[in-house]
Amino acid sequence: MSAEAADREAVSGSRPNTPPQTSWFEFLLDQSLLEKHLQKASPDPSPVQLVIQFLEQASKPSVNDQNQVQPPADNRRNRTLKLLALKVSAHLKWDLDVLEKGLTIPVLNMLLNELLCVSKVPPGVKHVDLDLSTLPPTTAMAVLIYNRWAIRTIVLSSFPEKQTKPGPHQLNMLNIVQQEKELTENILSVLKEQATDSIMVLEGALNIKKDFYIHTLRTLDLLAADPSTANGETESSTAGLRISADELHCQVHYDLGGIYFQQGCSDPSAYEKAREHFRTAKELLSKLDSGALHCHLDEKRLDGYWNACRALTGASDPTDTQLTPYGHINNFIKTQNYQALIEAFIKDNVTLSLPNNFRHSILLELLHRVQKGERMLEEVCHKLCVCNAVRDALEGQVLSVRFQQLLLKPTKQSVSFLLEVCSKSLDKELTSETAKRNLALFLKTLCERLEEVPLAFMVSSHKLFMELLHDEEKKMLLDQMRKRSATVNLSAKPLPSFYDIPASASVNIGQLEQQLILSLDARRIRQILIELHGMAERPFWRVNSKWEVPTDYISVILAIKDNLTRDLVYILMAKGLHCITIKDFAHARQLFSACLELVTEFSPKLRQVMLNEILLLDIRAHETGAAEGSTERPPPDLVSRVRGYLEMRIHDLPLRQIVGEECVAFMLNWRENEYLTLQVPQSLVNNNPYIKLGQLLASTCKELPGPKESRRTAKELWDVVVQICSVSSQHKRANDGRVSLIKQRESSLGILPRSKFITFVKKLREPLVLTTLISLFVRLHSIVRDDIVNEVTAEHLSIWPSTLPNLQSVDVEAVAVTVKELVTYALTLNPNNQSWLITQADIYFVTNQYSAAMHFYLQAGTVSSDFFTKAVPPEVYTDQVLKRMIKCCSLLNCHTQVAVLCQFLREVDYMTAFKALQEQNSHDSMDSFYDYIWDVTILEYLTHIHHKRGEIDKRQVAIKAIGQPELNSSNPEEVLQLAAQKRKKKFLQAMAKLYF
Repeated sequence: MSAEAADREAVSGSRPNTPPQTSWFEFLLDQSLLEKHLQKASPDPSPVQLVIQFLEQASKPSVNDQNQVQPPADNRRNRTLKLLALKVSAHLKWDLDVLEKGLTIPVLNMLLNELLCVSKVPPGVKHVDLDLSTLPPTTAMAVLIYNRWAIRTIVLSSFPEKQTKPGPHQLNMLNIVQQEKELTENILSVLKEQATDSIMVLEGALNIKKDFYIHTLRTLDLLAADPSTANGETESSTAGLRISADELHCQVHYDLGGIYFQQGCSDPSAYEKAREHFRTAKELLSKLDSGALHCHLDEKRLDGYWNACRALTGASDPTDTQLTPYGHINNFIKTQNYQALIEAFIKDNVTLSLPNNFRHSILLELLHRVQKGERMLEEVCHKLCVCNAVRDALEGQVLSVRFQQLLLKPTKQSVSFLLEVCSKSLDKELTSETAKRNLALFLKTLCERLEEVPLAFMVSSHKLFMELLHDEEKKMLLDQMRKRSATVNLSAKPLPSFYDIPASASVNIGQLEQQLILSLDARRIRQILIELHGMAERPFWRVNSKWEVPTDYISVILAIKDNLTRDLVYILMAKGLHCITIKDFAHARQLFSACLELVTEFSPKLRQVMLNEILLLDIRAHETGAAEGSTERPPPDLVSRVRGYLEMRIHDLPLRQIVGEECVAFMLNWRENEYLTLQVPQSLVNNNPYIKLGQLLASTCKELPGPKESRRTAKELWDVVVQICSVSSQHKRANDGRVSLIKQRESSLGILPRSKFITFVKKLREPLVLTTLISLFVRLHSIVRDDIVNEVTAEHLSIWPSTLPNLQSVDVEAVAVTVKELVTYALTLNPNNQSWLITQADIYFVTNQYSAAMHFYLQAGTVSSDFFTKAVPPEVYTDQVLKRMIKCCSLLNCHTQVAVLCQFLREVDYMTAFKALQEQNSHDSMDSFYDYIWDVTILEYLTHIHHKRGEIDKRQVAIKAIGQPELNSSNPEEVLQLAAQKRKKKFLQAMAKLYF
């Protein structure tokens, strides 16, 4: 043997020896081969594959001499192939579960019709007219199998199926898939028409008490040998597979229960019938042994059906001891016994018999009823939410958002109930150590989350808390709570009992410190500090770690020599600043006035500091009112004080930059543009970046809209903002001597960092100023993205430069983030600004967030047309906006919406509309949108498409839409326009409901 031959043999010998698959025609040549094949452990092809192959070959059309396609010939070959398919099914004992999984509806329909034929079922006679008790056993059984399959198929076809998107099939393959789909729909249509007859046939079978017989391989062989005698032999019950009456009745009851349950959606009385059939099926199933031949039931599904029927019919007795936990829960809801429902949830925290998703679904159902107006259920929902939270905690699950929301506003009653549920949810024998530890962590977290100290002490003093937590944990938590009780919120009302304490040396220092923390009265604060300094000489401004004053002022305040005065100034300022934070402007003004009066006596510098802080307080108070809807202009005195601050030239005075920032924002918000552009000293403009920004913004807004040559300030503003959004580059020499380029995010070239610029912008409310900034950033965003097709739109884009000299220096990410932040902020101030809404929609569009883009495009249309009761102005829904909406719908697979929107364009885009309507995998409501189409050409194309696909129902909807009198092309133009406007309005309103 040559070396090459040896190598070939070695290679071939190393491969596993897989026997070749048996071909279908081999079974025709050797009649005994089928039984041998089916006896194998894993026959290849499998039984169901064999059935498909036999019937496929037997139903192939033939071609005559004239090359014409003829129906399948009725010859010996085809009859044998059909018999082989029946024999394989007999080997499977006619198990419909197996056959339905492996065979399509058309193949199974062909197989069972062949079974009816060989079983001598009288042709042309309705099954409902046959008397099954007088028919031969195998004939009667064939009728029952066919009708069982008929109603099972109706039920299965009603279940939703995920449509698989076809791959790149060849044209003829697509035709085959389409033909099979049409054939399946036709068969289902016939089965649904005959459903009543099938139900009557099966109910009639329940009256037959004798055993049944079904075809086996042997009886089918007898039929092939002598059809005239074979069926007669089965009449004497000597042939066929015996099926007991109980076994068949059990299966029939189950199948009938399924069809009645499906009909219950449209006829609630059908649930009663379904319940009785499922009850009988359960009883019969309990009698049958586990080796039942013909009865193959999914017992879990049967239990589910049974429980569902009892819940839907409400027929179960609350005292029924046979009720499942689900049944008890449903009874409590039906009888409105909500206290028992809550107790059942608590008990289930120990037994864990109900799944978590079921418990949460019960809560959601009751919450839905609360939303519909049943307010008395609110307390029940709160308690069920607590029960579910304890269950989640025991199992170490994440607590629900709804429970977290309950903790935001806790009450003594809710915390008490929570502790009660925790206690009842523990069982010494049933609860595991892990669950106990989980509950301990839950209680610990609860203590940390409860901001009200008395409620936290309520948890920490509970018996369960003492038992479950370790000593170290308890000690640590109690220490934390003591610290919290010493730092109570400054805005809290002081407790009256503290004020009743006489000011004497016997008063505990801790009690006085507590009063100092709680008090907001300047005179009382001064009195307490005098008493404290009389008892101990230490810095009392440190009593509360949350008292904070700006770092710019700390050195000036701590330089005050008199300790009492120093503490008093520090505390008054800290409390006043805190009151501003929580918008308690009345108390803040009282505290600052007292502080101003105090420092005026000894420090001109601190006096000016307090005047600046009072100015900031007045600005914030006025701006808060404006943000809440007040349109009252600020008093002239306040405007004058703001100007005075901006022009201040006092040397060696600590100034907080935020005061200048808010002064500039205040002037912009109240349109004091003349002052900002003409009267601010140049030295201030050069030294204060906020004043510089304010001046440029005011000048640009003044010139809008203006001639091209007057846009010098717009160019200056552009340059300043570009510098803010630029990255600075520097070179660094590495250890090996090579020089590398490093980019810094926050450029030192800009007049202020981008983060501070964003903070400043979010203090602005004036629409024109915000529109100007949005316009600037949209243009900058378009330049750095360099995507002409997908550009964001905004107002006044023409005033900005169209190029950048140093494009690489601009931080693209910073620009993208800023434009999003800016538009989002602007819309919080005015959600109805059409221009901002379109810009927001464009931002989502260019970042491929198409559903969000549709939301804002539709919102822009809504606010400009009173929720589409009027026509949307063409300047809002331009062709560009409409084309973007079309693209959004297309990429969301809402192809019918695409076709409708194509009509909105000035020139109807038929090509896009027709291409969209050819798509079969559409995620919208398809034919429910046909009523919104007014273009007859599109409707005619729809009719043609559905006719071609054999979609009769959808074709009828299209024909009905095209038949509307107002769409007749002979109508006057006004009538046609009115019809179009009416459909536009209804379509856009429907879209708004989908995307809002």
